[in-house]
Amino acid sequence: MPIERILITVKTYPTISSRYDELVCTAGLREDGSWIRIFPVQYRQIEDYEKKYKKWEWIDINIEKNTSDHRVESFRPLDQDSISVINSVGTEQNWYIRKQIVLENGSVYHDLDEIISLNKKGILSLATFKPSRILGFDIEEDDREWDPEKLKIIELKAKQGDLFSDSPNLFKVAKKLPYKFSYRFEDSKGKPSKLMIEDWEIGQLYWNNLKKYNDESIAKQKVKEKYFDEFLSKNDLYLFLGTTKEWDKRGTNPFIIIGVFYPPIEIQNSLF
Repeated sequence: MPIERILITVKTYPTISSRYDELVCTAGLREDGSWIRIFPVQYRQIEDYEKKYKKWEWIDINIEKNTSDHRVESFRPLDQDSISVINSVGTEQNWYIRKQIVLENGSVYHDLDEIISLNKKGILSLATFKPSRILGFDIEEDDREWDPEKLKIIELKAKQGDLFSDSPNLFKVAKKLPYKFSYRFEDSKGKPSKLMIEDWEIGQLYWNNLKKYNDESIAKQKVKEKYFDEFLSKNDLYLFLGTTKEWDKRGTNPFIIIGVFYPPIEIQNSLF
């Protein structure tokens, strides 16, 4: 398959896998605004810093359809070393270029049932969604450690690999987030929903504030201030939704929030 050019808009918080060690779900938009998922990606094990793409960077990558993942947008990298970072899309002119690609070139949905219906039909598993109203931001306790059996397998594989390496450093998986963060919202029909946020940024924001204040309560509050207070007062909030492989086409609502898009609210200057 030819090399694809993709604007990275989504990187989820790392999860662990007994097969792939640690995984990050990466997704983005082609130049025509269509969604594409790159999975699996062992992002933190990419050794070449020049290939460690960030969100809002265009990359070229050699991919093929992921035949083990039935989701229509899912492709897998033929070689992680084939990644080339081209350039980044900044926030100049009130996020003008980002908005052109996401909101103009791409599709924006307002009815959650429509997205779920399209997923059941196998038409999409990624979407940009505009809630009509954010009702709340919830923080709930979660397991503080990864599945011990999966972790044991990963550690054994790392030790075995180290026997054939001159490097003394074993790869360490990302820390498990001890909390779940969720939005409660209404769609255009007034239907209330609650979806968990699995964006890399929200996890990193929590850890950064925990390191800064050494207090979990303050760290949680800082996350809420950013995602609820600030985003609702200063930003035009959109949600990037995606299904998990396990729940795609299944259940009442197979979607989670895999990223947020929050251009600043444009203030219209009156002539009078």
